[in-house]
Amino acid sequence: MTSFYDNWTIQVRKGILELCILNALEEGECYGYALVKQLAAIPGLHVAEGTIYPLLSRLKLHGLVATRLEESPDGPARKYYKLTQTGNKERGRMNTYYRGLSDAVNTLLTPVS
Repeated sequence: MTSFYDNWTIQVRKGILELCILNALEEGECYGYALVKQLAAIPGLHVAEGTIYPLLSRLKLHGLVATRLEESPDGPARKYYKLTQTGNKERGRMNTYYRGLSDAVNTLLTPVS
């Protein structure tokens, strides 16, 4: 049985990881595995491939990212992801919302002793 806390952390992480993906793609297009490695290198994110690919599919479904395939000399073709114009607009809106929400929540947090 999943605890309330476990379910809550899953929901919070999903939204934040979508925001992280959009911000990472703002720097330019990237193939999936390289994006996983880039995000996994950020302390505290603890990202796995099995987490990122479903989120990328969801972002593509909503028109926030576009994909293209490119042959790779090192193996199978790579799927590259890039931010769409709509994705960039939504990224900006999401960043603004997140900053405001984070600031508001931080006013309620008590220091950890």
